[in-house]
Amino acid sequence: MAELDFRGAAQPVAGPPAANLADILERVLDKGIVIAGDIKIDLLDIELLTIRLRLFVASVDTAKKAGIDWWETDPALSSRAAHDALREENDELRRRLEAAQGTGEDEAPRAVDTPGADSAATQGK
Repeated sequence: MAELDFRGAAQPVAGPPAANLADILERVLDKGIVIAGDIKIDLLDIELLTIRLRLFVASVDTAKKAGIDWWETDPALSSRAAHDALREENDELRRRLEAAQGTGEDEAPRAVDTPGADSAATQGK
């Protein structure tokens, strides 16, 4: 019977290169990842509740490339958006006031834009 020697024959198997957490996170944020799932609760074939979950994990730049930029227009998240929303509301109120004054429905006095000057409406009160 022949003896077999396996000591030198075994070679280590080459696997994927080791990556640390920072490399993986950088790759995910650079490329983006979508996680989607649905939760449905039925009782006797009657749908009681359906929850659809969609999660998009990416960097701001990657999200903008994908056309996602809702945080820039949400007044709760962006001071610029809050300022713009206030300006739009102000402009709308001015248009409504001018329209009301033009038709004679409301005889409210026009506001004076001079700082520190009292308008006719506040002097009589």
